[in-house]
Amino acid sequence: MFNFNRQFNSLQTPHSGYHWDGSDRRFFEGWYYRVTIPEEKQTFAFMYSIEDPMGNQPQSGGGAQILGPDDQYLCRTFPDVKKFWATSDKLGLGHWGKTDLTASPGYLEPAIFERYIQQGYQGTATFHQGKLSDPGTNQYCNWQYNIQPIYGWGNPEKPQQSTAGWLSSLQIFEPGWQILMAHGLATGWIDWNGKMYQFENAPAYSEKNWGGSFPKQWFWVNCNSFDGEPDLALTAGGGIRDVLWWSESVALIGIHYQGKFYEFVPWNSEVNWQIEPWGNWQMSAKNQEYEVCLTATTEHPGTRLRAPTQDGLIFRCRDTMHGKIHLQLTAKNRIILEATSSLCGVEVGGKIWRETWKQ
Repeated sequence: MFNFNRQFNSLQTPHSGYHWDGSDRRFFEGWYYRVTIPEEKQTFAFMYSIEDPMGNQPQSGGGAQILGPDDQYLCRTFPDVKKFWATSDKLGLGHWGKTDLTASPGYLEPAIFERYIQQGYQGTATFHQGKLSDPGTNQYCNWQYNIQPIYGWGNPEKPQQSTAGWLSSLQIFEPGWQILMAHGLATGWIDWNGKMYQFENAPAYSEKNWGGSFPKQWFWVNCNSFDGEPDLALTAGGGIRDVLWWSESVALIGIHYQGKFYEFVPWNSEVNWQIEPWGNWQMSAKNQEYEVCLTATTEHPGTRLRAPTQDGLIFRCRDTMHGKIHLQLTAKNRIILEATSSLCGVEVGGKIWRETWKQ
């Protein structure tokens, strides 16, 4: 087992650490871990959040949500912010719920966590473990797996990039968004209500967001389990975000493929999208060298998920991990890549919109 205190990862991205500055301003930070098990055609997505960590505020508290097999949903809240911990210099976080431990919360060796933490989770760039249960429904999930990062955000041999550009280091955009690991390999197990899922080198992904406000409206398309393309990861999304005293609509497409990063962002590309209220996501982008086109669809109804808002953690978005996607990347009319998957994650969030969102 790795030593967390000596953990060093050259793929660590900017913003991997915890952003809270200790003040009492309205603040949230959220983290997302995901594992896809292709042979089962199932995905587990784990979503963690902390709001107003100073405590004693109307929305102070933490949450943990899991989108499990067939888009089933499990959620637990952690009201005590003092039992949350996170590291400021690298990815590391956890929240203790029910436990006999009286020590200050922090990373625990897996065997100690397993013995003493009855409700809670902990995660780093290379490890993820937890236990959640709902006494009202008797649903539960226990998990433990190691992660081998393959791609952060950027070319793997170069310094990793801020997803929203270098200005995201300044407190200009609300919220901040960072892909922590565009692609990795997970090995371990997940126990979902008594069904054990064991996996080796399963596609894994992680991202985070933080700030004082969530986007007013957003969409997201993500997949790193493509048919016949084990070395391919796509993350695309867009939304209406706050920028100082105004709002703007922005979107990006990022592709990691065979050791290279293809980035389509507002400052280097023209990015277009056409997103229906549910069921169809279309995006395209082009710059001086490359052009990308993607279409994702789903017939699944999706599952409503909670997100941090001014009114706390409330249902604010809809997801399914069973989207179908077609992705094509070209360079001067030469096809570099054409790929499909039926294990694509798709999401719409924010205010409910009734008409197709075009930009």
